[in-house]
Amino acid sequence: MKIIVPVAVVAILLLQAADAIPLGSVGGSIIIGFAFLAAALALGVYEAWTAGRGPLGWIANLFLSILGAMVGANLGGFALVLILSAIFPIDRSIAATGGAAMSFALAGGMVCAILGAWAALRLVGRWR
Repeated sequence: MKIIVPVAVVAILLLQAADAIPLGSVGGSIIIGFAFLAAALALGVYEAWTAGRGPLGWIANLFLSILGAMVGANLGGFALVLILSAIFPIDRSIAATGGAAMSFALAGGMVCAILGAWAALRLVGRWR
């Protein structure tokens, strides 16, 4: 977990810096979503590997990490929009604003997605 979060945040910021996230089309949202899911899957695989899970445990970990990442990204994204709109002067969408607001939104969204995946794995891990 300690290495997955910084690597995922740097990866999403590199995607933005390389202009690999098109801001004017649906492709940008899809790329961001794939990056969030890749980070969640990395966390699920890491947890299953270190805990020595069996085949059903691996499947459960991957499913839970994706589900937790979706919930975390949605709730975190809502909170990030409220926070960023108070900090930055945003008259339109964060993607259209770009710059530092977009970078903070991407990094914060990635952290929220990973925390959601981690929380889901921890919650169910207590029942195993």
